[in-house]
Amino acid sequence: MKSMIRFIATVGVTATLATVIVLKTFGSPSAEANPSPEPSNVSLEPIQIAQAETGSATPQPAKAAEAPDTNPALGSGAGATPQPPAGSAAPAPTGPGPTTTTGTVTSGAGSAAGAAPGEMTWYDKLVNRPIHEEGNYWMPKSVNTVTDDSDFMFFSVLGLSVFFFFAIAAAVIYFTIKYRHRPGHKAEPSAAHNDALEVTWTVIPTIICVFLFYYGWRAYIHIVTPPQKAVEINVLAMRWSWNFTHANGVEDSDLHVPVNMPVRLVMTSTDVLHAFYVPVLRTKQDIIPRRYTYAWFNATKPGTYRLHCAEYCGTNHSQMGITGPTPEWPGGRRAVVVVHEPGGYERYLADKAASSSNMEPDKLGKMLYEKKGCNACHTTDGGARVGPTFQGQFGTEITLADNTKVKVDENYIRESLLSPQAKSRAGFPPSMPSFEGQLKEKEIEGIIAFIKSLK
Repeated sequence: MKSMIRFIATVGVTATLATVIVLKTFGSPSAEANPSPEPSNVSLEPIQIAQAETGSATPQPAKAAEAPDTNPALGSGAGATPQPPAGSAAPAPTGPGPTTTTGTVTSGAGSAAGAAPGEMTWYDKLVNRPIHEEGNYWMPKSVNTVTDDSDFMFFSVLGLSVFFFFAIAAAVIYFTIKYRHRPGHKAEPSAAHNDALEVTWTVIPTIICVFLFYYGWRAYIHIVTPPQKAVEINVLAMRWSWNFTHANGVEDSDLHVPVNMPVRLVMTSTDVLHAFYVPVLRTKQDIIPRRYTYAWFNATKPGTYRLHCAEYCGTNHSQMGITGPTPEWPGGRRAVVVVHEPGGYERYLADKAASSSNMEPDKLGKMLYEKKGCNACHTTDGGARVGPTFQGQFGTEITLADNTKVKVDENYIRESLLSPQAKSRAGFPPSMPSFEGQLKEKEIEGIIAFIKSLK
């Protein structure tokens, strides 16, 4: 009996030490409750005095931003390369970031909703920043309080697996050597019954299973139960882009969220299975057509983080969320999650809502084409991808899949957006999704104006 007790105690102590060593060596630091902001080239302070730029502390009237963000148009998908690795060079800002004081914006280069023509708005500078995700060999650092428990469970299971792997391997090797067949040695008789062994292999696994079940179930319940007061964002996934709709109607292909506030995502798909996955948030949830699924998180550190589709969704699954080439990202940029500093999310919603209302139609259409991934399927230089090029198409006659001809005019473009399969182009797969109910009239007019401008 004493030998059995000593054996159980030895196994327990050794397992505990192995788990602690693994946790200390590879463990991911827990999310910060009050993190310091990441260094950034873009100022996110909600209030800033304009005296440094203008010599006066009086705020200037705000101008409308030139960065609309609306529903996707004319499909999205292939044609762009993956996002460059973290640490690549980022564009240097031309001036201080946006600054607001009770609804007005201070003057100065790069001010919030009044970016000069051709200049990025402050929130576009955020999504184009290089991505820096600290972490360890196993995963990036967690910036989500919701998933601290799941990280603990991961490393606990990892520690137990490491311990039992080496313990069992060592026992097998020892017994193989000790009881191997040798001249002059007789085979040991098989044991018929051993109370100590039976108690040991019953009690220890039971304790481990109870531990894993209790903490795993507690972590699961916490992860799937969002708080009552959470910022709610609607997510629409499609081949091959994202569309995030905020409470005030602002839409974007990148996800913007506030820091230290719970965020609840209401997600669905227009076509096939997708999966929303943000490694630093430890948040992954399947997105299913004609059904709503949910996920929530509480991001604790401002920054720009990776966003992936973790479910194979077709030919261009790896390009899900890729934007077109820009000077900052010549190979295209993947969709990202931007966690704003305090006050930044509210300013983003206000500036984004104001931006599209004052844009010229062709510029609005161009912004939709670039931001929503239309350039992944349709080019503007005459080359063909998944869909036909836009260059020089307006006013010409094209051949449809049924060998009839039709003129590319305003009515044809509108019909192609709302009922794309009604008049499919010959030589191209009928894979364009319908955007009926997703595009406003002004957005449709903007897309038409943009295509008309591509002579």
